[in-house]
Amino acid sequence: MGGDQVQEAVEHGLAVLGTVVDQDWEGVKAGRLEWSCRNTADHVASDLIAYAGQLAGRPTTRWVPFEITTEECEENADVLEVIRTTGALLAATVSATPRTVRGFHPYPFRAADREGFAAMGVAEVLLHTYDIAEGLGLPASASVPPVGLCESVLARLFPHVRPGDDPWATLLWATGRGELPGRAHVTEWRWSNPLHIDAERIVLQGIHPAAAADLAEGGTGGFDWIVGGPVEGTRVGAGLVFQAYEAGVHRPEWGMFVLVRKEDGLAVGALGYHGAPDEEGRVEVGYDLVEGARGRGYMTEALRALADWARERGRERGDVRSLFAVVEKANAPSQGVVSRVGFEKVSDDWGDGEHGEQFAYELRLRD
Repeated sequence: MGGDQVQEAVEHGLAVLGTVVDQDWEGVKAGRLEWSCRNTADHVASDLIAYAGQLAGRPTTRWVPFEITTEECEENADVLEVIRTTGALLAATVSATPRTVRGFHPYPFRAADREGFAAMGVAEVLLHTYDIAEGLGLPASASVPPVGLCESVLARLFPHVRPGDDPWATLLWATGRGELPGRAHVTEWRWSNPLHIDAERIVLQGIHPAAAADLAEGGTGGFDWIVGGPVEGTRVGAGLVFQAYEAGVHRPEWGMFVLVRKEDGLAVGALGYHGAPDEEGRVEVGYDLVEGARGRGYMTEALRALADWARERGRERGDVRSLFAVVEKANAPSQGVVSRVGFEKVSDDWGDGEHGEQFAYELRLRD
């Protein structure tokens, strides 16, 4: 998801709305929205420039407000030119922004990267093109966007939503604009950008289902890896993330993180949960490092940061009480990792794993 997809979405929107520029946009509501079609078009332009602004300015604590005024636009066609221009600005900014950069966004973890802002821009264009077209009486078939754009938006911004057979219908349903058989009507929704957890030398970057699918299929997940990565354990874990997404049971904050070094932006391994906490508030963790990154304390640092996040989460929501890890008896370095973070051995005989007998460890986060 990048600048090309932003441009593709904008060209789609312009093509659809270009067929109705001679109609009244001021006096007609945009679909189910309270805004007029003209206000909705203004909103699209404002969002596109705002997303570009967050990436360019890189604020970390608050949203930097941007708003486009189209008061000088005499015709609806002039408004479309503003959308074309702001779309081009977002596309260029996304393309020029390093992958590791984050800008402020309130939902749900107070930050987004270039893929997130690109996906939000694409979604704003696709959804509000649909709203305006509906308000102006165009048939629903006239505003159907490319399938690939819909799939990308769902995988990046709605990782908690089961994708379904029709990505466009699913996106409309997920944003309260349609119905799907067997699913309750949506009345409230938010974007869901991946969680990033900052540590001293590395960043734990949460992966969305699209990245998970790419990793599972032999790709890089969009990351630049040190020589030898990603390892097989990372690919297996990523596959489980994507399977959970397809089943509609993936919970992004309890998913998988790629470990990226701050010094050079290279990925060195992965760490993640095996799912959401169980009824007792216990959640299992698993991890691996590329061989060339071992022996430097990266995983100890990452696991400690993950445990700190889980501890704070437990204080706020009460849904997690402990972390659990299963380690092979022959894997002394991994045993050292969990011990240094504060895990205590709770079983000397947890059964046999892929490479032999295992110990079990637990870290109590709260009583």
